[in-house]
Amino acid sequence: MRCRNARSAAASWSARTPLKLTKKVQVTRVAQVSKVNIYADGGSRGNPGVAGSGTVVYSGDGQTILKEIVYVVGTKHTNNVAEYHGLLRGLEAARELGAAEVEFYMDSKLVVEQVNGRWKIKHPDMQKLALEARRIINDFDSFSLEWVPRAKNKVADALSNDAMDAAASGHPEGIVGGAEPEPAPETPEAPVTAGDFSFDRGEVTSFVLLRHGQTEMTRAKQYAGHADPALDETGRRQAAAAAQELAHRVERGVLRVDAIVSSPLRRCKETAAVVAKVLPGELEVREVPELIEVDFGAWDGKTFAEAHARDPELHERWLTDNAATPPGGESLQTLHRRVRAARQQLQRDFAGKTVLVVTHVNPIKSFLRQGLDAGPTVFHRMFLSPASLSTVDFFDGGNTGQPGGTVTSFNDCGHLAGLS
Repeated sequence: MRCRNARSAAASWSARTPLKLTKKVQVTRVAQVSKVNIYADGGSRGNPGVAGSGTVVYSGDGQTILKEIVYVVGTKHTNNVAEYHGLLRGLEAARELGAAEVEFYMDSKLVVEQVNGRWKIKHPDMQKLALEARRIINDFDSFSLEWVPRAKNKVADALSNDAMDAAASGHPEGIVGGAEPEPAPETPEAPVTAGDFSFDRGEVTSFVLLRHGQTEMTRAKQYAGHADPALDETGRRQAAAAAQELAHRVERGVLRVDAIVSSPLRRCKETAAVVAKVLPGELEVREVPELIEVDFGAWDGKTFAEAHARDPELHERWLTDNAATPPGGESLQTLHRRVRAARQQLQRDFAGKTVLVVTHVNPIKSFLRQGLDAGPTVFHRMFLSPASLSTVDFFDGGNTGQPGGTVTSFNDCGHLAGLS
């Protein structure tokens, strides 16, 4: 960005010097939206020096300003770090507004190329900021980041200069006119590399994910969302085989199970009950409503072909767009959000322990997506067999300051060999 000369300040921020902004910062809350267009800019006077960013969020048609953000980065930061903060403030705003589709524009070629994965990120500070950005980006169903010339980014440019004026006047780090930000975690002294296993990831909570056994609807290849069929004979044998596999792992000392949670639907509760009988410790099965399968609405009970014949355009969109919603049903985006919240609560409830989660295809895919830190399209790139086992670990970050997850096994069906 191009910086204006710093304006002189007659008094320090602590003396509450009035700050004249180019435009009034919008802080009015608006209803959630499905799509937003965002422009952001950042700059530093001195490079490093007083730094700030400006971000403007438009409606999906680009005609209405939903939010303007003036953000003070600090007094000893570079232009590039400020640009990343402009990006982050926009992503946070899009998430707050509930947007599923985000089109983002910046005049920083470096940030655009780095975030799109075409240029390497060498600076530790920017590595950390890019990682924060990627975590938010992965929650959107559609995201693009494109370069625009400075002339098309004038509103964000003006806001970033307002931010630098505020920084020069003594405003603390944070949004001008907004609430005090929570302190950011300290950057590790040295970036962690992929081959470095000496760092401490912190407390690890493991989730063993068991899909329920077969039902008549599974066998008929029908959508079974909130429908509540029981296990069929094959499903009961599959559940018993999974239970024996888990019991053998516990007996060999390669697994411990501290708790069992289940979807409230019958097919999962029956599967969980079979497992609970053979595991040591007389574990009770706790029902978690958020672990219920996605609601297929009018498609429940229909085959793939029948659902497609009923709603061809919507069904085609459903296969690629996680925001698409079956008639009277629920989107995969909504499911992912509720399952993520449930996982986070379970991680708090059973920190450092191992939890057996008995649930359905799409909640398991959500757990795996979280563990992989992957985007929404991963839902359509996984297959999970009835009574299959997958495992994902989540850690709180330890001395890295970076919480995350690791998928350690996926769709393990060895225990089902020989079952028809």
